[in-house]
Amino acid sequence: MTSHPPAPAAPAAPAASPDLPAPAARPDRSVADLFAADGRLRAIPRRPARREALLAHLTATLFETGRDYREPEVNEALKGVHEDFPALRRALVVGGFLTRTKDGSAYRRQQRPDVPGGAITSVA
Repeated sequence: MTSHPPAPAAPAAPAASPDLPAPAARPDRSVADLFAADGRLRAIPRRPARREALLAHLTATLFETGRDYREPEVNEALKGVHEDFPALRRALVVGGFLTRTKDGSAYRRQQRPDVPGGAITSVA
């Protein structure tokens, strides 16, 4: 009978680093599986609850409260997430996460009245 060396200890959790993105920038567990390893969205979810959670996450991480964005700025932010940025932009507006001026020249992050802080906290 041969003896096996002891199994290596599990690596310790890394210490918080200023180089890591803020926790809000990382997808929460309810949407983390929607993103590939490179940080891009695999697909826009069809299920309404999953889509709402995704849109809340994108709003919280890509757009500042109280700031106006021109359409090219919104497009650039969303292009970094998914190739169908017009669909994401439209979903953010229709879903009430962003408001758009009547002439379409400016977008603004909308505070969601149904949830404190404007974000959807979980998905069933």
